[in-house]
Amino acid sequence: MRRTIRARIGLSVLLVAGSLGLGAAPAAAAVEPTPAPLPLNALDVQVERQLGGDSAGTYQDRASGKLVVTVTTEAAAERVRAAGAVPKRVQRSAAQLDAAMAALESRAKITGTSWGVDPRTNQIAVEADESVSARDMARLRRVADSLDGAVRVARVPGTFHREVAGGDAIYGGGYRCSAAFNVAKGSTRYLLTAGHCTNAGANWSATSGGPVIGVREGTSFPTNDYGIVRYTDGSAPFGHVNLYNGSNQDITSAGDAVVGQSIQKSGSTTKLTSGTVTAVNVTVNYGDGPVYNMVRTTACSAGGDSGGAHFAGSVALGIHSGSSGCTGTNGSAIHQPVREALAAYGVNVY
Repeated sequence: MRRTIRARIGLSVLLVAGSLGLGAAPAAAAVEPTPAPLPLNALDVQVERQLGGDSAGTYQDRASGKLVVTVTTEAAAERVRAAGAVPKRVQRSAAQLDAAMAALESRAKITGTSWGVDPRTNQIAVEADESVSARDMARLRRVADSLDGAVRVARVPGTFHREVAGGDAIYGGGYRCSAAFNVAKGSTRYLLTAGHCTNAGANWSATSGGPVIGVREGTSFPTNDYGIVRYTDGSAPFGHVNLYNGSNQDITSAGDAVVGQSIQKSGSTTKLTSGTVTAVNVTVNYGDGPVYNMVRTTACSAGGDSGGAHFAGSVALGIHSGSSGCTGTNGSAIHQPVREALAAYGVNVY
């Protein structure tokens, strides 16, 4: 039975450099310019690098739009304020949350479950789909109950599954997938898509049964879910995402998703959908193997959206992997962080 996968072929990324001008004071004294605040995703990366294990995660406050950084000490809180973000004191450290996830990995690795960090509640948020039996559900809850409130468990409708399809359709190995973002290394052009797509075939076309436009040069699934296809037809595709309303969204940078952030997903089946980020560092236990360090969102999808683009404005965030129980903005959709794929293949969005 043909499975479908899909996302957006044309996306560009231009790294934007800003310049600051100097003003002059009446006494010829130079006035120091006020630096513009960093964009949300860039600030998140900066704070993460500065604090490391001194933070238990970050999220965007929906009311103010500001980046909130969870900390366990006042010293770390002062560093957060100095960076331009808002500190929030929490009970559990990053090490304690990591230990809770390690316990789930060793004692409750059940197909049909996923778990990840929800910094808003300072917990590990576990979801179990309809395929998880009552016996396994009881085991999962026993493990969660033993972790002193660090883990919460919820049922979700449907089943976690990889979704073959995306933004602009690509076809290979008998499947329809989606391209996420166009990327480059020097003058060579590639597209990124889901690894469970590129596992399926070496040659890829823009239409079913059409001429080959690219060949697989790398694939990683399970553990990760990304793959790369090199264009071989001489094309220099655009760097934008299809919004399915007659227009496109230029992509000018890549970042990591932040919990609470609003995002969009472009895929060939459900077209353009919107949602928010609900958890990061997510483990998903698919039937054919686990994937790690994923992102959970409510930007829903359906079969045929795999490989699609998750983005916020001009920032590329992720490659669509799968979902469970998706209707509108209910359910869970999973993406592979795009920066990991960019680093693995040494490419950049353009």
